[in-house]
Amino acid sequence: MSLANVSRSEVTKQFSTSMWWILAIVLVAYVGFTAAVLGFVFSAAATGALGDRAPFPAEGISATLYSAATSIGYVFPLLIGTLMVTTEFRHKTLTPTFLATPKRGVVLWAKILVGIVVGVLYGVIGVVSSVAPAAGFLAGYGLDTELGSSDTWALFGRMVLAFVLWVIVGIGVGALVRNQVGAIVGVLVFTQFLEPVGRAAASFVEGLSDVTRFLPGAVSDALVGASLFSGAMPAGGATEDVLTWWVGGLVLLGYGAVLLLLGHLFSWRRDVT
Repeated sequence: MSLANVSRSEVTKQFSTSMWWILAIVLVAYVGFTAAVLGFVFSAAATGALGDRAPFPAEGISATLYSAATSIGYVFPLLIGTLMVTTEFRHKTLTPTFLATPKRGVVLWAKILVGIVVGVLYGVIGVVSSVAPAAGFLAGYGLDTELGSSDTWALFGRMVLAFVLWVIVGIGVGALVRNQVGAIVGVLVFTQFLEPVGRAAASFVEGLSDVTRFLPGAVSDALVGASLFSGAMPAGGATEDVLTWWVGGLVLLGYGAVLLLLGHLFSWRRDVT
């Protein structure tokens, strides 16, 4: 079976189940709520509406708020990419797929191609979910939304690219870790606990940022060029060294490539029981 035929089959697999739109709804709710709350707080602080406190600097506030989609929402494309593979191991649907397409590398490439489409879809949803409420509060408080700036639209493009790369990383995780529960737990523990703690510690421990800036979430933020994480750093803490956007993109792509290679070598070619 050709790559085109396998890719069409993968499209049917991914969009004929409810998982993709359930995660999309949760993404909209999570990112939209966070962007709305922070949009209110940051906008009110920047205009001095919170009382006698020193005004929050308005410079760069729009990019920081818009980046909520990738700063906190990157776990969703990572999960959908992981589920694209582990669901098939769990429900044994890979067996007929491999019987129809003995060249397993073709099947993996088809998942990557469909994953790119899914990443673009989730990226657009994520961008809209963060920009709409954040821009609404910025405009309501008389602050510049910067939606007419080419730099802002370049930011949106990099956010969508980050979502695509996260889906690819997720496919690599799923190919390497066949057990769905183990893969999901590992993804959540690393993204929601281990890396945030490490990056927070790097704000106070000298030299630690030389390591943490190469963590997946950090290079994703570097690719995007803005982050809630760096924007909300304590004033007394050290600043995390940030890579240039293209280096961040290459490193994140490298994570996906390494995971895919390891998954293909050590798991993908094994028998499916």
